[in-house]
Amino acid sequence: MSLLTTPLDALHRELGAKMVPFAGYDMPVQYPTGIIKEHLHTRAAAGLFDVSHMGQVVIEGQGAADRLESLVPVDIQALGIDRQTYALFTNDRGGVLDDLIITRWGENRFFLVVNAACKQQDIAHLRAHLDGQSLTVLEQQALLALQGPAAREVIRELCPGAAELVFMQGCRADIEGVEAYITCSGYTGEDGFEISVAADRAEHIARALLSIDTVQPIGLGARDSLRLEAGLCLYGHELSTEIDPIQAGLMWSISRARRADGARPGGFPGADVILQRMVDKPPLRRVGLVVDGRRPMREGQEVLDSGGRRVGSICSACYGSSVGKPIAMAYVERDSGEVGTSLQVAVRDKLLPVTVTAMPFVPQRYFRG
Repeated sequence: MSLLTTPLDALHRELGAKMVPFAGYDMPVQYPTGIIKEHLHTRAAAGLFDVSHMGQVVIEGQGAADRLESLVPVDIQALGIDRQTYALFTNDRGGVLDDLIITRWGENRFFLVVNAACKQQDIAHLRAHLDGQSLTVLEQQALLALQGPAAREVIRELCPGAAELVFMQGCRADIEGVEAYITCSGYTGEDGFEISVAADRAEHIARALLSIDTVQPIGLGARDSLRLEAGLCLYGHELSTEIDPIQAGLMWSISRARRADGARPGGFPGADVILQRMVDKPPLRRVGLVVDGRRPMREGQEVLDSGGRRVGSICSACYGSSVGKPIAMAYVERDSGEVGTSLQVAVRDKLLPVTVTAMPFVPQRYFRG
């Protein structure tokens, strides 16, 4: 089966990217400078990511807000125009079908960005639950992410109006003569922006951004290590149909209005299970792990207590370039998940001492105004 490509495929190759299959697309995992330098550059200046493989969807029509509220545990009614929210599609067992970002474009008009690997199932899920509303997949739209402490000054140079955005806010804007929708959001823990633009103008915008000295292209490898340091979940790793939002440490994603004592309690798939989990607490929880030394951990490796009993497993791991040591996220038994707890990870024929640590591993630096 041939891989899909993004509108920036030729530019990635021109820049010397190493391309790998990812979610059905041929994507850049790194550029000649390497993952560690790309990671550190994003933390120090600004990195440009191609995230055009993500799904971009518009839902509109009478009752669209109510229809979306029936699928996610979010207070859609309270979401302002050009404001965003993190959301979860849940199933009847309380598990997660996908995580996504919802932006309100109008009273009954919403812009959704969903994960590439779940794109088709998410679209089918939405279509199955529409009741007279329309769904449009923006197949000819690219998505670029500019992330890092210098991102705001870069945007100010090219699009001054967008530089006034605060975290989880968006606006329509003209950037380099191209119409775009720009949001203050991202997946690195840094201040930054995502730019939705017509596919045939994406390379023009990317080249304009890369022409600024503080901006460098960044691949999927550094994107993963950056999000892990920021303590952010990745679907298929920290989130799945078998993992509920409370177990994942995402209780904050259940809007107060949708909780048991809220104005509009429940009403989303798996609500009874999830709301009860908020009371009972699940037996496993997501934690951060750090190891002294440089020996890496890997996804799927077992986590043991000090007596050698299995208490969990690793769901994501990498070398934390900003932390300066290997880090991981894992699901462990609740009693073993307190910060400061000493555990072990089974790495081949050795036991690697690790410590449960608070997340995020590095401070998040979102701009909230």
